Amino acid sequence: MLVDEWIKTYGVRYFSELTNLAILTEEVGELARIMARTYGDQSFKEADLNKDLADEMADILWVLICLANQTGVDLTEAFEKNIQKKTERDKDRHKNNEKLK
Repeated sequence: MLVDEWIKTYGVRYFSELTNLAILTEEVGELARIMARTYGDQSFKEADLNKDLADEMADILWVLICLANQTGVDLTEAFEKNIQKKTERDKDRHKNNEKLK
């Protein structure tokens, strides 16, 4: 609701669904870049030093909410169903995984 109100007030209109999918991919790439430099083996470049992990995650969430609004997906309901699915499917799987012990 907050995203929708912002779009209608400041953004004029939503970008097309395909444009938002491309933007989502771009934002995930920006998150991956920070993760690779913070937790992986790559070193930071000068241009990356001001990047904020939380802000990049929020950018991803923003675009995902835009896509949900555009396609009529209730993300809260979808997330709750997804957790239920994972719980039913994986309730013992990870506990019994020797690699995780």
